Amino acid sequence: MDLTAIKFVSEKREKDFNKLNIYTAEQLVRHYPRDYLDLRHVTLLSDAYHNDVILTVAEVLNIEVNRYARRPFVKALCQQQGLLFTAIWFNQPYVAQKLARGEYLFYGRVQNKYGMGCQMVNPTFERSDKNNNLKGLIPVYPLSGSLTQGVVRTAIREAMRKVPIVSHIPVPLAKKYALMPLSEAFYKLHCPESADEVRLASSRIALEEYFLLISAFKVIKGGRDDARMNRYSVTENELNSFISRYQFNFTEGQTAAVNNIFKCVHSPHKMNMLLQGDVGCGKTAVAFAAIYMAVKSGFQAVMLAPTEVLARQNAALLQRYFPDYRTATLTGSTTAAEKREIKKAIASGEVSIVCGTHAVLQQDVEFKNLALAVCDEQHRFGVAQRSSLSEKGQNCDVLVMSATPIPRTLSLIFYGDLDVTTIKDKPLSRQDISTSIIPERKYSQMYEYVCEQAKLGNQTYFVCPKIEGDEEGTVMSVTELYEELQAKLKGLRIALLHGKMKDKQKNEIMQAFKDKEYDCLVSTTVIEVGVDVPDATTMIIYNAERFGLSQLHQLRGRVGRGDKKSYCFLLMGADSEEARARLSVIKNSTDGFEIAEADLKLRGGGDFMGTRQSGRMLTEIKNLKFPVEVLFTAKAISDEAFSGAFDTVQLSKIAAQKYDSLKDVILN
Repeated sequence: MDLTAIKFVSEKREKDFNKLNIYTAEQLVRHYPRDYLDLRHVTLLSDAYHNDVILTVAEVLNIEVNRYARRPFVKALCQQQGLLFTAIWFNQPYVAQKLARGEYLFYGRVQNKYGMGCQMVNPTFERSDKNNNLKGLIPVYPLSGSLTQGVVRTAIREAMRKVPIVSHIPVPLAKKYALMPLSEAFYKLHCPESADEVRLASSRIALEEYFLLISAFKVIKGGRDDARMNRYSVTENELNSFISRYQFNFTEGQTAAVNNIFKCVHSPHKMNMLLQGDVGCGKTAVAFAAIYMAVKSGFQAVMLAPTEVLARQNAALLQRYFPDYRTATLTGSTTAAEKREIKKAIASGEVSIVCGTHAVLQQDVEFKNLALAVCDEQHRFGVAQRSSLSEKGQNCDVLVMSATPIPRTLSLIFYGDLDVTTIKDKPLSRQDISTSIIPERKYSQMYEYVCEQAKLGNQTYFVCPKIEGDEEGTVMSVTELYEELQAKLKGLRIALLHGKMKDKQKNEIMQAFKDKEYDCLVSTTVIEVGVDVPDATTMIIYNAERFGLSQLHQLRGRVGRGDKKSYCFLLMGADSEEARARLSVIKNSTDGFEIAEADLKLRGGGDFMGTRQSGRMLTEIKNLKFPVEVLFTAKAISDEAFSGAFDTVQLSKIAAQKYDSLKDVILN
């Protein structure tokens, strides 16, 4: 059903919804709240703590408007039972027209409450009277363009009346597991009366999505002939000779991983392996050993990377360790003439190793005898990319690598068709990265440290969660920080990098940073998967409380790539006991698997998995909060559905359609 069939959705609003990847009424119903405003209780400011989000009532005494400040603002001086406080709105001059002297309800975050008064930044407000709308549990949705919360809430409620919501879980299984009707779950999620309703509804909706995802994996795997077509002839002595080319000794974990791969490629069945390990554990060296096994046996190998910079870095390493074999690099920026020549050489077998990005997945890239496909940083690719890559050979072996440690229980669910090999140790040359939580009063000392490091030839990453700031003014954006640092770090060469830039520009900036043309790089999380920069020794993360622990650990892994001591500084935009408890896990541990387990317990299955581990189909449920047990229940139901007692033809079609929708999609 088209969006314009929904009342209150004009053509202009339809375009704004399109910016949120909402094109149909069905997708609108699945636009889940990112948070809820709890307006059921009024709290006095005297009873609130710093950073509490509360609903309160106060009298507006005076209104000040400053349109000429660096950040224009409207400020209201308010009073509550003799306590003075200010409410301030940044970049919202229209607020002044809606305010007057009198009593108002305010909903927002209490800040700077240290006995000298306090303030609320960008609070929601309205006149205090019997007909006010600030009551109950109100959903808050992601917005775009001119959309407002009121418009989105109204449109979603209208869509729920018109869109049929059907569960794909067999009815007997839904009854066996006492599942809430899916339509009821959607209604309670968008129109809840209590936090318990939100929790139960979120769990039910997430269960449905994970049930389809796990079922899709079953369909993908089912019916495949996994018999080995390519017989490897490489010997253990030849493999050991190759490994001796490295200027370091393999760790026990690396040796065990290589041995597992050697056994797999000499077995009667093709290899389908997930190689996971912490940042810096040496997965690439293991992957190169696997590539050697293929090319030494007379076959071709391909290595897929999510970014052009990473692909070219891998290609340079391959050329160093495989001087006797021709290596080709195929990316989006490769010229048309070069592509024709490279594709011809690949098809003829002149090229033994191909290293590239999604450009390798194009239909006209044909191999003569591809036997091994390696997928680097696999969480950046959907399932279909791995599949289409492996299908370029005859039942070729597949090795996918992940630097984001996944608790084993989850890896068994989402990679049930893969053998999971884990490298838990690190090379002795790798130093642990010292991590600190930096209070605002020490920012100036931190900047001085960055300047000192630049004089020593060391580089610094500055990471922000967003490209542009939020309405509340509590989130540091890369654009704001870039301008601020140019003033504070005079004399240093600073570069800006974010996801809205074109790939070519991003690649050029990242390469220039690696070549030491810049001292500092201000970036969003696009650097999470990137090149090794040995001289980058400091990572500074703003609003660290807004990142997952595993993501923070991944970002921290961008430094410490060389032999220099490295540091990670975590800066909090919102100080709370919960945020400090979470960040303390990162501060006190460098074990990615330990951090992943803690992340899973603290955030639940929705935040932890999100789109990062499971592909594009789970983008929409990233805002849902639910316990990890939901994933296990989804797997149990899927196992029963495919046990033979149910007709799964229709389910298989739906799951296969979900799988097919991932084709040609690489997550950014």
